[in-house]
Amino acid sequence: MKIGNLDFGERPVLLAPMEDVTDMPFRRLCKGYGADLMYTEFVSADAIVRDIKSSMKKLDIDDAERPVGVQIYGREIEPMVEAAKIVEASGPDIIDINFGCPVKKIAGKGAGAGMLRDIPKMVEMTRQIVRAVGHTPVTVKTRLGWDEESKFVVDTAERLQDVGISAITIHGRTRAQMYTGQADWTLIGEVKRNPRMTIPVIGNGDIDSATAAREAFDRYGVDAIMIGRASIGKPWIFEEVKHYLKTGEELPAVSVAEAARRLERQLDDTVAWIGDERRAILHIRRHMAVSFKGVPNFKEKRVRLLRADTVAEVRECLDELIAANS
Repeated sequence: MKIGNLDFGERPVLLAPMEDVTDMPFRRLCKGYGADLMYTEFVSADAIVRDIKSSMKKLDIDDAERPVGVQIYGREIEPMVEAAKIVEASGPDIIDINFGCPVKKIAGKGAGAGMLRDIPKMVEMTRQIVRAVGHTPVTVKTRLGWDEESKFVVDTAERLQDVGISAITIHGRTRAQMYTGQADWTLIGEVKRNPRMTIPVIGNGDIDSATAAREAFDRYGVDAIMIGRASIGKPWIFEEVKHYLKTGEELPAVSVAEAARRLERQLDDTVAWIGDERRAILHIRRHMAVSFKGVPNFKEKRVRLLRADTVAEVRECLDELIAANS
């Protein structure tokens, strides 16, 4: 699969953009476990134009994690175009437009998946962004449609391709579904089989195992898959998937001790990136909450782990968890 001049080879596996998840330390982890392309957390176009410090920090990219795409969102064309120019100057490998975020504070205001209610505006916004950043490939991430009655993604994908995007990622749910129910990949497959489509089609939704990844490739013919929520607390899922796609064999499960050590490394990296111990712990709590799901003796340790205020407390709790499962 190629996006612009970037060649990802056969059956690449991508890290989905996720708010408060795909920060630089987490992306570096996923890169180390084999993710072929990472995307940043989505960044508000308005915040970029206004030079908001916290938002601009999301544009930081470590060369060791490349290739990386920066994802932006917004509801008005002019600030989105201006933001795309600013983002391009920061040196990402790809600029991605978020037309898929379903949360009310975004979609309800017409941004993210809210654009699915105004396809002509979505297409025109994309056209202008592509023209404005001619040196950087532009990709789009979207959903099947706003609701069951408006699943127009086959036509929408064509129209977005026609204005110059280099790849499209489709999440197999409507905005109305949010993250409930099961992702429907049939329309993703239909987009890929459309003879008019020449750009890569990337599938997203419910890829939570190596076997699910292979089925997505084999059954729907997508050029790449994107993993999101299944990587939270388990960034090594990319290693598992890549190994299975290559050999047909599943890797042994990661031990509790190894999972704990990997979480510690993520915490250390996050502390170094944020520069504040307690804020770093708060930042990765969602990872800590699910890192040991299904592990015996975790339930009682989980509360303590999530209440920890210092790195020392986290390490002590993890040591006890290892001892209880050794």
